[in-house]
Amino acid sequence: MIGDKNFPEENILGALYATALKAKGYTVTLKDNIGSSEITYKALTSGEIGMYPEYTGTILSVLADDTANPASAAAAYNEAKAFLAKHGSTLLAMTPFSDSDVVVTKVAYAKQHGLTSVGDLAKLGKSVKLAAEPEYATRYSGLIGLKKEYNVVPTFVPLATSALVYQAINSGQVEAGDVFTTDPELKSGMYTPLADPKGIFGYQNVAPIVSNKVISAEGPAFAQTLNAVSALLTLPAIQKMNAAVILDKQSPASVAGQFLKANGLA
Repeated sequence: MIGDKNFPEENILGALYATALKAKGYTVTLKDNIGSSEITYKALTSGEIGMYPEYTGTILSVLADDTANPASAAAAYNEAKAFLAKHGSTLLAMTPFSDSDVVVTKVAYAKQHGLTSVGDLAKLGKSVKLAAEPEYATRYSGLIGLKKEYNVVPTFVPLATSALVYQAINSGQVEAGDVFTTDPELKSGMYTPLADPKGIFGYQNVAPIVSNKVISAEGPAFAQTLNAVSALLTLPAIQKMNAAVILDKQSPASVAGQFLKANGLA
């Protein structure tokens, strides 16, 4: 059983790994939209699912509750792998692409208030409304880190999914929002991403977390298949697939299948 979290990029990743395994003859069930990292990791450790794609920095800051900033993407991966090894799971190879959280505002709002970095929001205090998913309130890579590292304490507006953040910004419901650096919407030129010089959002390459029981049961070809998929996931590749799902409304399964066929893995 493969699981994924509750946003389009994760749905694409889940479909990619599931489809590639099926093409190799594995019997696979995909459980989409389980929830946040906290919920999805619990599904893994309880045995409800056998693997899911996760972001290396999120493994450290959310699952391991480690707020120290790793020195590099490789360091983040190695630290995440070591943490999971102590808890009955294996972290397979990471993707070339990284996708971190980023706070954005409308371009006009950023110009009006001289915003280039997250820390610039501090001067606006509670007057700036920031939208994000509910778990943002309790994460270091969220409100906790914003306050501790930047003294930013906005009015928080929790939304059910990340897809609603752009709508909230566009409608004027909020002035800022937490989105992802691989979102196709950011190519529109409508938004100003705010820099994170203190690195609270971390290095965020993707790697499948697989329970040791599954690794042992399925043998080396299982991990090799997943690693072959991960190796293909460059930033342009994931951005193109995100756009196909988010903007063109294609299904994650269809987009994943097309990508894998084009690369000889399905």
